[in-house]
Parts: sequence; C-alpha cells; structure tokens
Amino acid sequence: MKTFILLAVIHLLCAGNTKYIRTGDNCTHPSVIADTATLNGQWYLQPMLPADTALGKIPVLNFNLATGNFSGNTGCNNMRGSFQKTDTSLVFNQYIATTKMACTGYNEAAFVKNLLGTNKYKFDNGDLVLLFDATELSRWVRKPDKKIKINKA
Repeated sequence: MKTFILLAVIHLLCAGNTKYIRTGDNCTHPSVIADTATLNGQWYLQPMLPADTALGKIPVLNFNLATGNFSGNTGCNNMRGSFQKTDTSLVFNQYIATTKMACTGYNEAAFVKNLLGTNKYKFDNGDLVLLFDATELSRWVRKPDKKIKINKA
C-alpha cells in the first residue's frame, strides 16, 4: 500500500509540474539526466590501465560543439584545443595547449598521442568510445566512478 501511495504521489508531482519528467518510478529534472547521445559536454576517462590514473586524477574532456573547442585535464595538466567532427568522425587539432606541471609516474605524452590518433567516435551503451578506424583507443563516461576501476583487457 505504501508503494502504491508513493508512486501515486510521484505521478502527481510529475504530471503537475512540466519542469520534471518521469523516468521509471522517479520524477527527475531533465538537467539531471545524463545525455549519452551527444558528444557535447563533459566526459571522464574510463581507465583501462593502472597508468591511466597514476596520479590519482581521472582525465576529463569537455566538448563544446557550438565552438568546436574542447578543454579538460590529462590526468595531470589542464588542456584545451579544437576539434572537427561529423556524424562519426572526430579529429583533434594537433595543437593542444597544456599547462606544464611535472607528471612523475604518468605518461602524459601517450595520453595526448591517443587523442591525436582519434579519427572516429561512437556511443556504446552510453559510453563515448574514441577510435582509430575500428580500434578502440579510449572509453569515456558521463560520471566518474567514485572508486577508480581498471578494466582488464
């Protein structure tokens, strides 16, 4: 009975307030729902190797489709640059500006080289996958895990 009353209240709140939408049994503001079908916005690296988070910081990419620019963090240094995209192609401009902090124990050059090697992208179950042709280079998610997980290949 309690469940029925709770669902009825949620339904009434959602139905009576056009600023909220119903997602399953919840009433959610649209800004809370992660957009997993567009490149635009912030993405966090899903680490594949322990070296991807050697400094304990998860790399971030923030795409701005309106300007064709991106910003973020390599896992050590802040970075920014530009990109070009079509429906499935994505190419980072070779001139990526970064801050110059020392990254002891972290191969930042390999991270940047991976970005520069990207020529395609796709979405896979809400993940952004950066590719070189059909080879997966990196996988990105909208929200980072609180506990860093390392995927074993």
